[in-house]
Amino acid sequence: MLALVIVAAFLGVGFLYSGIYPIGADSPHTKLVLWGVETLRDHSVARRSDDIVAPDLTDSTMIVKGAGQYAAMCSECHLAPGYNSTELRDGLYPRPPRLARDTDLGTREAFWITKHGLKLTGMPAWGPTHSDQEIWSIVAFLKKLPSMSREQYDAIVARAPRDGDRIRMPMPGGAVESPGHE
Repeated sequence: MLALVIVAAFLGVGFLYSGIYPIGADSPHTKLVLWGVETLRDHSVARRSDDIVAPDLTDSTMIVKGAGQYAAMCSECHLAPGYNSTELRDGLYPRPPRLARDTDLGTREAFWITKHGLKLTGMPAWGPTHSDQEIWSIVAFLKKLPSMSREQYDAIVARAPRDGDRIRMPMPGGAVESPGHE
């Protein structure tokens, strides 16, 4: 039995170092690997979010603030109502869920994922740069998002406060991109 474990460990390490597995984002996982990653993700998020207590997410001020945060930080990957794709989204694997459609993501899970991110998916952890209150505002907005039309989405984003914590990024040629919404 010990010899079998040693051989299995040796083969596993050999596989990892071989470089055979296609790791590029333009090559999908095998069904077995995809099942393993999704199962690990779902159970890990469920376990870690189980004791989270959500605040009242019906406050309209919170929802409007979340709309601005979503437009600034999330819509490029998760899209908005009426949008089918973006260049960034098209290059990601796994493809991020379209949050403008109904998803099975619960409130606690949405908070945990937004705060902590998901390894190897392109989903950043917003907890280091945003307070829990700001993250809850995004979650409050996410609960309203699937029922919105493109016009309703554009209107609520236009009312949202500017995302003042964004860093002004230098652009090619020395110009500076202004933070906020266009």
